[in-house]
Amino acid sequence: MNTIGIKTIHFNIIKKHFLLLFALVFLTIFQIQSNNTQPQSTPLLNKIIVNDTIIFNANTIQEGKITIKKNLTPRLFTIWIDSGIIKQHQLNEFRFFLEKSKNNTVNWIPYPYKEFSRIKGNSNVLIIEARNSKNEMFTNKVLIELNGGEYNTTLAWLLYILLFIVASYLIYAWASYRLAREKYLLETEISNRTKELSEQKAKYEEMLTNYLPKEDFEKLKEQSKDKTERFKMVTVLFSNILGFTKVADQENAEQLIDDVDKFNFHFDEVVHKLHIEKIKSIGDSYMCAGGIPQKNRTNPIEVVLAAFEMQQYMQSIKDQYVAKNKKIWDLRMGIHTGPVFSNSATNKKRLEIWGDTVNIASRMEASGEIGKVNITGMTYELVKDYFLCQYRGKMPVKYKGEIDMYFIEGFRPALSIDGFGIKPNKTFTIRLGLIRFDDLEEHVMNILEDKLPRNLHYHNLKHTIDVTVQVEIIGRHEGISDEEMLLLKTAALFHDTGFTSTYKDHEEVGVVLAKEILPNYDYTEEQIEKISDLIMVTKLPPKPTNLLEEIMCDADLDYLGRVDFIPVSGNLFTELTEHKIIENDINHWNQLQISFISNHQYFTETAKKLRDVNKNNQLEAIRKLVKENS
Repeated sequence: MNTIGIKTIHFNIIKKHFLLLFALVFLTIFQIQSNNTQPQSTPLLNKIIVNDTIIFNANTIQEGKITIKKNLTPRLFTIWIDSGIIKQHQLNEFRFFLEKSKNNTVNWIPYPYKEFSRIKGNSNVLIIEARNSKNEMFTNKVLIELNGGEYNTTLAWLLYILLFIVASYLIYAWASYRLAREKYLLETEISNRTKELSEQKAKYEEMLTNYLPKEDFEKLKEQSKDKTERFKMVTVLFSNILGFTKVADQENAEQLIDDVDKFNFHFDEVVHKLHIEKIKSIGDSYMCAGGIPQKNRTNPIEVVLAAFEMQQYMQSIKDQYVAKNKKIWDLRMGIHTGPVFSNSATNKKRLEIWGDTVNIASRMEASGEIGKVNITGMTYELVKDYFLCQYRGKMPVKYKGEIDMYFIEGFRPALSIDGFGIKPNKTFTIRLGLIRFDDLEEHVMNILEDKLPRNLHYHNLKHTIDVTVQVEIIGRHEGISDEEMLLLKTAALFHDTGFTSTYKDHEEVGVVLAKEILPNYDYTEEQIEKISDLIMVTKLPPKPTNLLEEIMCDADLDYLGRVDFIPVSGNLFTELTEHKIIENDINHWNQLQISFISNHQYFTETAKKLRDVNKNNQLEAIRKLVKENS
């Protein structure tokens, strides 16, 4: 074999190996690129949970297709990836999406499961992708068909909304028709009843005119009239003893009746103590109302206080019977605040009330619970700062809509003894007294407006208002307590009431009036004595012995340092002249003022800061005026 032949053989061998090597390299590169770019069709899906129940797993998925029955249409749709596949390929990132809502920005997550809130339409393709740290990708596609999925489409929901609107309108129209019909029937019945009563009244009057002289008839007619009055804010309480009839049939029936009498007697004592009016008690029912016939602002709190005290008394009776292994009834209460009508506010023996407030209070009792005081949202707004209340839902009331209901749980800890919420403490009493003061103020102001002589140009209604306001201003700056503030404001209110009957020694008369009126507003004897001392300290010359008396004196002579000193001083001069206290000589009056102001001093630091500078200015102005006129 020659050299050329050998070279040819070697070249052919190298050529074959080179082609084989090139093919292997090409296949390797293609395989790597395929692994990096094309997801492997690997069955990743392990199970699907619909509405917290495993409905499908890998063994039940036929040909990559799942059919969900209509009654299993998912609200919460959870997909899990097979843990075996995760371990085998060391998968560490996953993503899930529905083909119809595919978003290229779907993020990769490290968790092998995904939740979908709902699937819309009749069918959709679920796409599951996974990859590992080598960037190898795996995918799985499953067709999900909803049998009855047409009920979950956009068009279906639009139809649902339309049907709901139509149904709501029909219900509203029907309710309006029923309401109008009932209103018409009620008005017709009222009209017929009114006509019958008018005819009976005419017959009765005709009979009386036949048997009585005209003068006696007119007098009797006037006396028999009942005046209807409307009260804007009255709190009505209904209570009912449950199971009384059943228990009364037992052997201790007589004892139980005696207990009912004692129970009603105790009720009467409670309502009288808290200025509440008993309306009626029939058998096992008791009805009372606060804010009538004497109007007041505290009636919601007072009626709840009464209810709470009645419940505690009832519980004490039950405890006694339980200790003796005897049965006793239970008590249920309801309260509502609102306007009422009364037939006679002057004749207590025939006092009756009616109106929506009475009906709602009765509904509150009927819908309450044993041992609980059930109040409406209206009463709650008026007492929530004093009592702990538990919201218990709404109650529909005819013609009124829905009304909120609350249970009274007890007094607020800060307003109860030892914070237990069972009995009110002194703080509660003082706060209630400050609210009650508004009613007292209105009462006294009416007395002053009606009875003060018209020739009181200085000691008039305005002066009382000024002093009442000023004691509060000075008292706040001096840091007095709420009880001390109540005493000061009350004393300021009464300090000039004696002018209604006398000019000289009016302070003593004011003390008498205070001792007569204040017990009706629950002031204690100790408080009334302190108020009396505060009234008497305004007698000139002022000689206060404590901080409250100093505040009272400074407030009474506050005008000495005010910018309106000149006109106020002129009013005092006119008043003293008309009452023959001083001569009608302006120069002499100014000299008296110079002497009085020079010797006067404010006692509290607050009054000194507020009035001393201006008082000295007024003194210099009067001295200058006297000098010019002399």
